[in-house]
Amino acid sequence: MTGKPPIRIAMWSGPRNLSTALMYAFGNRPDCACWDEPFYAFYLKQSGVDHPLREDVMAAGETSFGRVVERCLGPVPEGKPVFYQKHMTHHMLAGFDRSWVLGLTNAFLIRAPERVIASYSRKRQTVTLRDIGFLEQCEIFDVVADRLGAAPPVIDADDLLADPRGTLGRLCADLGIRFSDEMLRWPAGPRDYDGLWARHWYGAAWRSTGFAAEPTSEPELPGHLRHLADEARPYYERMHCFSRTEQT
Repeated sequence: MTGKPPIRIAMWSGPRNLSTALMYAFGNRPDCACWDEPFYAFYLKQSGVDHPLREDVMAAGETSFGRVVERCLGPVPEGKPVFYQKHMTHHMLAGFDRSWVLGLTNAFLIRAPERVIASYSRKRQTVTLRDIGFLEQCEIFDVVADRLGAAPPVIDADDLLADPRGTLGRLCADLGIRFSDEMLRWPAGPRDYDGLWARHWYGAAWRSTGFAAEPTSEPELPGHLRHLADEARPYYERMHCFSRTEQT
């Protein structure tokens, strides 16, 4: 026993950012426990938004903001040395204190808004800037960067697809953990740590066994979604300038 404290990783992204695949990469490490979207039930209760399986998610999950925070900062499941928390930025509602995130090791997963919106709109008929979390991601990034005095780790989903080993290796180094080849491949199918909502949202993730696909050309969006992508792009570009690919 070394007595070394566990590393609690908060990975902040919006929806449809390859966030579930990245969680599976970490979850395939034997030293890592995963928690899928800790604040989802809270978000649904407080926002009133009508998501698939809304009532089931709230009934099964924790809707108290304070109690979710306590668990994020508390004991790691099974005493694992790494605790990976997959957080959705849009779940961080205005008016709720965000300073608790400074008790975690924070990192940020970004994706071009055109890809996010194209993927999201296949699952829901309407999509707003609030739904995809770009603004909130920048706000949380600023909280962390202000405390650190430097940019926390940022990775782009396209880089993750194009160079999984290099991108994950750099990320692990930034997080202070060893890289493991087990992060590159995982068995298909659901995980016991998947949220109850997985059966609606995780079809592609369940079919995946790794980061296999290369980035494709920018998707074509209809006019109203193109406008939304233009609205989101400044937030994406502000984050992208801190990605490791941009800095190397």
